[in-house]
Amino acid sequence: MALPVSEPTAPLPRTPTRILVADDQPDVLEALRLLLKRDGYTVVSAQSPAGVKATLDAEDVDLVLMDLNYARDTTSGREGLDLLGELRARDALLPVVVMTAWGSVEGAVEAMRLGARDYVQKPWDNTRLLATLRTQLELARALRRGRRLEEENQHLRREQGGRSPLVGESRAMLPVRRLIERVAPSSAPVLVTGEHGTGKEVVARLIHAASTRADRPFVAVNSGGLSEGVFESELFGHVKGAFTDAKADRIGCFELADGGTLFLDEIGNMPLTQQAKLLRVLQTGELHPVGSSRTRRVDVRVVSATNVDLGRAAAEGRFREDLLYRLNTVEVQLPPLRERREDIPLLAAHFLAAQGQRYGRPGIHLGPGAMEALIAYPWPGNVRELEHAVERALLMAVGDRVEAEDLLLKRMGPPGGGSTRLEEMTLEEVERYLIERALGRHDGNVSEAAKALGLSRSALYRRLQYYGIKGAR
Repeated sequence: MALPVSEPTAPLPRTPTRILVADDQPDVLEALRLLLKRDGYTVVSAQSPAGVKATLDAEDVDLVLMDLNYARDTTSGREGLDLLGELRARDALLPVVVMTAWGSVEGAVEAMRLGARDYVQKPWDNTRLLATLRTQLELARALRRGRRLEEENQHLRREQGGRSPLVGESRAMLPVRRLIERVAPSSAPVLVTGEHGTGKEVVARLIHAASTRADRPFVAVNSGGLSEGVFESELFGHVKGAFTDAKADRIGCFELADGGTLFLDEIGNMPLTQQAKLLRVLQTGELHPVGSSRTRRVDVRVVSATNVDLGRAAAEGRFREDLLYRLNTVEVQLPPLRERREDIPLLAAHFLAAQGQRYGRPGIHLGPGAMEALIAYPWPGNVRELEHAVERALLMAVGDRVEAEDLLLKRMGPPGGGSTRLEEMTLEEVERYLIERALGRHDGNVSEAAKALGLSRSALYRRLQYYGIKGAR
């Protein structure tokens, strides 16, 4: 289930939004330049359709604001509309807002038909004009982001034979997939729960990649492993001189993730004193770096993860109930690998292909005995353990095929001929051992073994399938 991901990095500096203003009247160009500059935009201008095309050939712009009435000296009266069609053909996602002095409904309708996003009548109202431009710029960013994400998703699907990066097609994984698809586009906090090694960070990264924040940072932090002394500095940052070792300003994880997603792993292990500090930031969106009196606002989507039952922890006073409500607007529960055994062949093949590329052995594959051993093993470490086992087996394999002995999996029963030490076995190992002993005593007869174990025949069959025990009849 692991994906190739880059380390969290600081967000790139935002470049100024560039607007190309096209009009044949110099006084109009100057008025628009001053208005847009006051609103923080960088303005480039052109006084003819040829100037517009030359500008677009030379530099990138985020929006075109153009006068339709370019055609004062032409006979067709369509020079502006023709230019609009050309701009649409150049870049269908480049937003174009048209200005018209005659207020003609027909002209506006024709402009919208040719691809203009909106129109403004001259003389314009400053407030309305600026609101229109902001709306179209935001829409254009969302459209480009969606196209980029779809291209990335198509690339991932091609790399993985059309499958989602979240490897698994079992019945247990279907509701997980559906829930991720529904919640990812929002900015709602998500709590991902499951045992160690089930892929909680993978899910967090998928949620981020499918969200409207996909082009902003994804920052992961082990929030449950931070000591009291570094917690605030790590999450909220500090200023130079705030404490003895603060030799320079430091940006905390919240600010690094501004506009994007902050993944708080092991949230269930966070001490109560740290929980209170985290809760305040989540409630207000404001933080104070250590040693600073200045308030900083952040816009961060929080995805947290834990293998702890937070409901029980809250009832026992070990986790703040109000913080739990802030974190689990939506909860995604990941099943352990033992509850999705039909996914083991897919996962194993996925990991083997990835590791084969990494170690220069792309043709290596799993033999039948190795696959049987993988399916039979209970995987207490879940998908992470499976990934490590496949990597280890690839390194141990002599030829182009991984055999069962290359996996070096632990025996799930007592060593042959040795004594059984139940106190050293897990509950699952004990159950498997007792089932195998019962079947041995009754020559593989399922009905007799089930009676001896106090189980129904169907219950024993489910356990035989679960543990991959063969030879029963």
